[in-house]
Amino acid sequence: MVDNRGLKMFQGAAKLSLDGKGRLAIPSRHRCELLDHCAGRLVLTADADGCLLIYPQPVWQPIRDKLLGLSALNPKIRALQRLLVGYAEEVVMDEAGRVLVSQVLRGYAGLGKSVMLVGLGNKFELWDELKWQAQQEIFLSLMDGELPSELEGFTL
Repeated sequence: MVDNRGLKMFQGAAKLSLDGKGRLAIPSRHRCELLDHCAGRLVLTADADGCLLIYPQPVWQPIRDKLLGLSALNPKIRALQRLLVGYAEEVVMDEAGRVLVSQVLRGYAGLGKSVMLVGLGNKFELWDELKWQAQQEIFLSLMDGELPSELEGFTL
């Protein structure tokens, strides 16, 4: 699937390993698209759920600009700006398709050696594998209750 900017929509989950230096090898099925679309330039940032978000740099720019255009007088907006923009780091894939996940971001997300990279349309989420498993249990427990109104009539 392709979005309106010509970027392939990322989907699927991959169990990966961070190497000893904190580098993440982007799966080969996504490398060519990232090289073609943004020359391997990515932005990694923190997410409120305790994972990292990975955006192609051109996708991140309008998100960043919109966030920074909001009023910092509102404490909730300011907190979101601090989280998303404050933690944002630009990285470039190396010739082996790896990106360095900084120690600061690894610490924020509690990333160990074993991680899960999850494609979510125009971005990826990067989870510690154990936190990802816990997140799946939370999802299943949420499905026991009433579904959000946006899902009424939604079928698979």
